[in-house]
Amino acid sequence: MLQVIDYTEALKPHIKTLNYEWLQKYFEVEPNDEIQLADPQQYILDKGGYIYFAQLNDKIVGTASLIKVSDTEFELAKMAVTETNKNAGIGKALLEHCIKKAETLGIAKLILYSNTSLSAAIHVYKKYGFIEVPLPTDAHYKRANIKMEKVFT
Repeated sequence: MLQVIDYTEALKPHIKTLNYEWLQKYFEVEPNDEIQLADPQQYILDKGGYIYFAQLNDKIVGTASLIKVSDTEFELAKMAVTETNKNAGIGKALLEHCIKKAETLGIAKLILYSNTSLSAAIHVYKKYGFIEVPLPTDAHYKRANIKMEKVFT
């Protein structure tokens, strides 16, 4: 049974393992990734963010984070699903959980940075109401060539 669970210190290694697996397959681990993944408590949670894990039976198979940008905006980031569980609805479950949390928090906007080579992911984001917006010149990921946002009304 698939469950989305909150971050605990015992689960800390999984955010790094899952993200490194995904990044090394499709892109590269960037300095900003290394910093955030080495100490998610300091760089995500202590700044008002959230980290979630997808647990299938007793195994951690995915993760996603909500990183606080401001009181009204969060970034959906550090989302990864282990290769052995791709196309099992795990990414969608994590995305739905993060959207519900954003609604609960009453934030105005959820943003994400991605790459158009990940067409399946882009399609899912659009299905959940994200639209493409201009990519800032100072986007904090080299791999990002698209920025999307979901505005809550």
